[in-house]
Amino acid sequence: MRRLSSDSAVILGSGLSLGALGAALALWGNPANSGICVSCFMENLAGSLGLHGNLRMAFLRPEIVGFVAGSLLAALLGREVRPRSGANPVLAFLLGFFLIVGSSVFMGCPIKMMLRLGAGDMTAVAGLLGLAGGVWVGIRYLRAGLDLGAPGQGAGLYQAAVVPLMFVLLLALSAGGFLLAGQTGPAAQRAPFAAALGAGIVIGALAQRSRFCVTGSFSNMFLARDMSLMKGLVALFAAALVVNVSAGIFQPGIYDQPGSNPAHTWNFLSMGLVGFASVLAGGCPFRQLVLSGEGSVDASVAVLGMIVGGGLVHQWGIVSTSAGPTPYGKAAVLLGLAFCFGIVRFYRKT
Repeated sequence: MRRLSSDSAVILGSGLSLGALGAALALWGNPANSGICVSCFMENLAGSLGLHGNLRMAFLRPEIVGFVAGSLLAALLGREVRPRSGANPVLAFLLGFFLIVGSSVFMGCPIKMMLRLGAGDMTAVAGLLGLAGGVWVGIRYLRAGLDLGAPGQGAGLYQAAVVPLMFVLLLALSAGGFLLAGQTGPAAQRAPFAAALGAGIVIGALAQRSRFCVTGSFSNMFLARDMSLMKGLVALFAAALVVNVSAGIFQPGIYDQPGSNPAHTWNFLSMGLVGFASVLAGGCPFRQLVLSGEGSVDASVAVLGMIVGGGLVHQWGIVSTSAGPTPYGKAAVLLGLAFCFGIVRFYRKT
């Protein structure tokens, strides 16, 4: 970690690419302030597979395939493809599920949170504070002796290849018209295919080399006082801000912000859940995709949990609207927090 974190150029490049390309993808056709949103993309993917009935959220985003493909290519070039698995695949699946629950109530993943801030959306401030708070709680338990089991090297290559191959297959099925694709709403708001896929590959490759992760930036700061990844997070925000100001779409404020809701308490709690679950899972939703590309079976299982979560948050009415979270969304966030506290209760060594 120290060796990779010292490579400031790669970390800054990762943050800059996420911020600049995330803002640019929205200009090129993706939903406003949602040029990159892994949780939204998972909801889109679940819809394209028929896992929920909201056709307005049904489309396989090429960016998500690019994240995994870029990570795999970078890992192959760096000889870092390491099939490995942990001892808790069920926990990995459920943590992946709750990563999407928290993100759907907040209306965006940690990357979208930063892109919203870069566009002037002040409702994301509560989410940022909640995310930092959730990571801080998780780090406290790690310091107190939490042990979920270290990843082992016993996983076969076929296990590690399941999710990367799955995304390649899904892309082929989408191109052949075999997956659902909504023609109205967010699903119809799409950046050009080549731009979306290319941006995803670049971002995925840089993230694999740098180990960049939004929640990881806070984890490193709280756990080891390492600010290297935090510099990448600042670069992400600055790049998004520059693109939005240059394009004349920077609009600071709280009300009428796209893809947001004004329920600050629940924005704080839902991102707190994402931060807490990310520490336990070993990374935010974006990081899970990158890890799955380089051979982590646990991350691949978490990705499958995220896909299932992307379907169930719509089927069960968990997703927030611009008016705020639903009663089911509030209950799901509290359940997720209870689940995370339950994990640390049973896996603490002291």
